[in-house]
Amino acid sequence: MGKEHISVKKMWEDYLTLIGESLESTNKSYTSWYFCDNERSANNLAELVREGTKRGTTGLYDLYKIDNEELPLVDSYSVITNWNGIAQCIIRTKKVTILPFKDVNEELANIEGEGDKSLRYWKKVHMDFFTRELKEFDMYFSQDMSVVFEEFEVVYKQIFDAEHS
Repeated sequence: MGKEHISVKKMWEDYLTLIGESLESTNKSYTSWYFCDNERSANNLAELVREGTKRGTTGLYDLYKIDNEELPLVDSYSVITNWNGIAQCIIRTKKVTILPFKDVNEELANIEGEGDKSLRYWKKVHMDFFTRELKEFDMYFSQDMSVVFEEFEVVYKQIFDAEHS
């Protein structure tokens, strides 16, 4: 995503102050990222998280390995940004489940909070997204592939806009 926007560090510092900690005193750390692979979706999904509708996200297990990215851990923190990297909120991971794509159920689809929250909608958008992601690596999507389902809660939010950050 490039250089971290100033709003990300500011939001993290404000959160630490709220909970009685500081950059110097905390043992907490964070990652910073946005959802999806396009501006419209990234901004929409960040808003769904901010409002509490989206309480989970799913990634392909194989892509964590390919990208040499650590799996999410319970009690880890992420600053969710919009497409432009401007901080939108901070989430804390509550639960991580690894399961085959085909075993994702209505409950998990509802936790993701996208579209009409149905399993049918969830499967369609995730098959499309994972197919696009895998194409870059000359890989093909299969419903037998493992996914990493991360459940989270919003622990802090405030509004930053490009003009005032």
